[in-house]
Amino acid sequence: MTGTDIFLIAIQAFGGIALFMYGKTMLGKGLEKVSGGKMEKILSGLTSNIFKSVFLGAVVTAAIQSSGATTVIIVGMVNSGILKLSSAIGVIMGANIGSTVTGQILRLAGLESSADTNIILQLLNTKYLAPIISIIGLLIYMLSKSDVKKSLGETFIGLGILFTGMLSMSDSVKPLSELQQFQDLFAALSNPILGVIAGAIVTAILQSSAASVGILQAISQSGALKNSAAFPIIMGQNIGTCVTSIISAVGASKNAKRAAAVHLYFNVIGTVLFLAVVYTIKATIGFPFWENTIDMGGIANFHTFFNVTVTLLFLPFTKLLEKLACLTIRDKAADDEDGGEIVVDTLDDRLLKSPALAIQQANNTVVTMGKLALKNFKEMRKLFVDEYYSDKIVSKLRDNETSIDRMEDRLNAYLVKLTECGLTDYENRRVTELLHLTSEFERIGDYAMNLIEDAEKIHGLEDVVFSESALHELGVISDAVQEIISMAVEAAKNNSVEIATKIEPLEETVDYLNETLKARHIERLKNGECIIESGVNFLDLLINLERISDHCSNVAVYVIGAQKKRDFVSRHEYIKAQHESSDEEYLNLTEQYMTKYSL
Repeated sequence: MTGTDIFLIAIQAFGGIALFMYGKTMLGKGLEKVSGGKMEKILSGLTSNIFKSVFLGAVVTAAIQSSGATTVIIVGMVNSGILKLSSAIGVIMGANIGSTVTGQILRLAGLESSADTNIILQLLNTKYLAPIISIIGLLIYMLSKSDVKKSLGETFIGLGILFTGMLSMSDSVKPLSELQQFQDLFAALSNPILGVIAGAIVTAILQSSAASVGILQAISQSGALKNSAAFPIIMGQNIGTCVTSIISAVGASKNAKRAAAVHLYFNVIGTVLFLAVVYTIKATIGFPFWENTIDMGGIANFHTFFNVTVTLLFLPFTKLLEKLACLTIRDKAADDEDGGEIVVDTLDDRLLKSPALAIQQANNTVVTMGKLALKNFKEMRKLFVDEYYSDKIVSKLRDNETSIDRMEDRLNAYLVKLTECGLTDYENRRVTELLHLTSEFERIGDYAMNLIEDAEKIHGLEDVVFSESALHELGVISDAVQEIISMAVEAAKNNSVEIATKIEPLEETVDYLNETLKARHIERLKNGECIIESGVNFLDLLINLERISDHCSNVAVYVIGAQKKRDFVSRHEYIKAQHESSDEEYLNLTEQYMTKYSL
């Protein structure tokens, strides 16, 4: 075999690897979209039940076709405080089992149809199965209108490309079996240490154990690969896949780094123990199949057996793994400072691998912004009472407002990144909605801060005193505004159209109160019941209260628009239509609020 022949074989082999990797990625993304991210969301609600964690880790990894992607998501969830380290351990162990599904699928490429007269058996051969699956996927994708069906089509196309890549790799390496150097290479890899190192390096480069197992399955078609070389390579592949989680943990929290450490310790210790047992048995009893060639099915079976066995072995020792990770990555004493609300950033870039989960976390952050704005509003009301007012409380509320501003900046950048992740139409609508909600809650926080500054200013002026009637009226409209903020936060939290539709009647009530209170206060000024300085501050308070109510109304419009698959071009037209509505439910709600907040 000439150097030119080897060069052409290398081109075909690398082309096959490229097709294989692309098909695997497309398959995983298609399955992710079909599931709607539900499986990843389930992970965030995991308890300390280790068996449930292992099962879900295996299912999620089988679905997205990448244990590396699963562990990166888990590191991100731990870093964000969504998932506890103890719960993450089971998921990481289950991910190793889930990664073996790819190998079991790929073994179909090794099926040979000896029964030429049986058309069904012939079609099971990957040479025919790959184009059939691709054609089915293309038809589903082209003829479907819904996102889910299109994603199902992408899944089939990805599987077809994956099989095509596998066939290309297998065909390219078959001529190499004639080379003595090729045979010598795998004879050398029968050395367990060299085999483990080779498996780990290839997997670390590809950052996918499933891909490296697939390449090994393709090589097995040459007939040059024996059990003695395949076993240590497969075990080394589990170590190489840890590189992905280690890289993702750089710059993360201590618990996130511990999650990556658990993944490394689990695979390294498991591999060492398994190697020790296997080679002890080989040295004493021996394996009759040790020097036999291994096929694609044999590689898939050993990969599955190895990972299931190691996982079962470690199930009783998850606490020890956690303790080992904590001993390696120790806590440092932190100063306990008395400040505003402590907000955990749940917007981890690692979660972008699962758009549905990233959108949910972005929604949670938006809700946190709303809750902080509501907290500031409630505390602001107390500041008008001299006995409660203190500079320390005002400082804490300013810290909360700073947190809201930081979350707005973080959300905007995060959501823009999210738009680059191949979203479905629904996910795109949700991102648009969240961008709007981010802006609205930030403005609500700003106006709440304006009210706090008004209270601060009034507290420093001895000659500014509100009359009893003015204080009563402020209390009534503030009650209404507090309720409308609570409803806006709840609507955003649950993405609820039902709650959102109840906001506009209350906003109309606030508008009515605002106009009424302005008129009443002007009468008090004319009658000399209030001084000019008090009047100016009173009207400023009303302006800020009314604007908060307006932004809560905008929140309702965006929630309704996203759920009804509409993007309201003019929010004012929607609000005007609601005000002019003859809908009985709307009118009844308006009447109830008018009665509830009657002056």
